[in-house]
Amino acid sequence: MSTTLPGAPARASTPAVGKPPVARRRESDAWKRWISPIAILVIWQLASTTGLLAEDELASPLRVVQAAWDVTVSGELPEGLLVSLVRVIVGFVLGAVLGVALGIWSGLSRWGGLLIDPPVQMLRTLPHLALVPLFILWFGVQETPKILLVALGVLFPIYLNVHAGVRGVDPKLLEMAQVSGFDRREVLRHVVIPGALPSALTGLRLSLGIAWLSLVVAETVSADSGLGYLIMDAREFLRTDVIVVGLVVYALLGLGTDALVRRVEKRALRWRG
Repeated sequence: MSTTLPGAPARASTPAVGKPPVARRRESDAWKRWISPIAILVIWQLASTTGLLAEDELASPLRVVQAAWDVTVSGELPEGLLVSLVRVIVGFVLGAVLGVALGIWSGLSRWGGLLIDPPVQMLRTLPHLALVPLFILWFGVQETPKILLVALGVLFPIYLNVHAGVRGVDPKLLEMAQVSGFDRREVLRHVVIPGALPSALTGLRLSLGIAWLSLVVAETVSADSGLGYLIMDAREFLRTDVIVVGLVVYALLGLGTDALVRRVEKRALRWRG
């Protein structure tokens, strides 16, 4: 029992330090997010076991797990995964570099906006996946059309977001930088890029999802290797279990790359609080 001397100022009670109620509530509800996925898997397995769902239409989860083990041990899945990763990385880098360069140019330069933005805006309305036949006709069935299709899918969301981010930079900051004696490179480095970074990272997240979608289409149309080829080969033999394995791997790759970009975004934009 604490006592207070007469005339002594009363001490303010120190509140308990802990996580905010919203954060605690989110942590307590985290496990609940697994309820519906687990329920779907259980219902799926029961439907397959009881015969409500034919195995040649959709394999059971247990068969999918077994198929995943089989194609992993045989080397088919690791080999196809490596080939697909290389295609996505090369196409993504190509499309991202071009999209950032064009976005900055058209956003900063009046002539760049007049010359670059109109054709890009027209081209982005075309469904780039519909260009697969032309790409095969122009570049054959080797790696080039697949990489270019990924690059084209990446280009537009990155360009649009970088362009919008550059145009959204406060003009007063640009004037202040010029008054302070910054040259064009310093203005770009210290004002334009930090100001456009949030929009650019948003475009990066969007482009990664489109990159995987583009690769799926490219590999399932014309390929002799990669995850898409694995899926198409399984279709010929009605191996729905292997098809599901390939689709799950595609989904995990998309989620993984998105999580990686969100982590980069969190660190790069930590100044926003």
